[in-house]
Amino acid sequence: MSQFWLYFNLGLQHVLDWQAYDHVLFITVLVAAYSINEWKKIIWLVTIFTLGHTLSLALSTFEVVIVRSELVEFLIPLTILLTAVYNLTRAGKKSGNNKIQVLYFATLFFGIIHGLGFSTYFKMISGSSSDIVLPLLEFALGIEAAQIIVVLVVLLLSFLVQYIFKFSQRDWILVVSSIVIGFAIPMLIENIFW
Repeated sequence: MSQFWLYFNLGLQHVLDWQAYDHVLFITVLVAAYSINEWKKIIWLVTIFTLGHTLSLALSTFEVVIVRSELVEFLIPLTILLTAVYNLTRAGKKSGNNKIQVLYFATLFFGIIHGLGFSTYFKMISGSSSDIVLPLLEFALGIEAAQIIVVLVVLLLSFLVQYIFKFSQRDWILVVSSIVIGFAIPMLIENIFW
């Protein structure tokens, strides 16, 4: 049971670490375009992101995929920036089924990129354990729980801003996405690897 809490807590801390806030930024901008009424879409997006994250950790741990850390550190803020720009272009517009399917695929791919950013550390703490599947699942549960916390905070803020302060959903999306872009661009510039 203590191993479960170790990896679960590691997943929680990975997302909720304010010194490495890229994960929080990504989840915030990913769900900013949705309301509580679209909770199923939100849960799917967050879970798909976790699956991509876990898949890349597994592939990296077994050395199936090896990517330079400099490239990954550049791609992570790029995923945040692209998601925010997507929100800016789609704010106030209805999304069809094709758009949501593309978003699901992009979220999976972005989850893979974010997972690669943590793979070196995960390999280090998991050591030479031959059974990596259980720690990966425990870690993924921690990530999912932390992401749900972020989603709940974003939805609460969304509710307050839209229903108490009377912002439109479009304005909410534009403001949140713009703030996230303001964080992502310096991260991107700092991590240019060429």
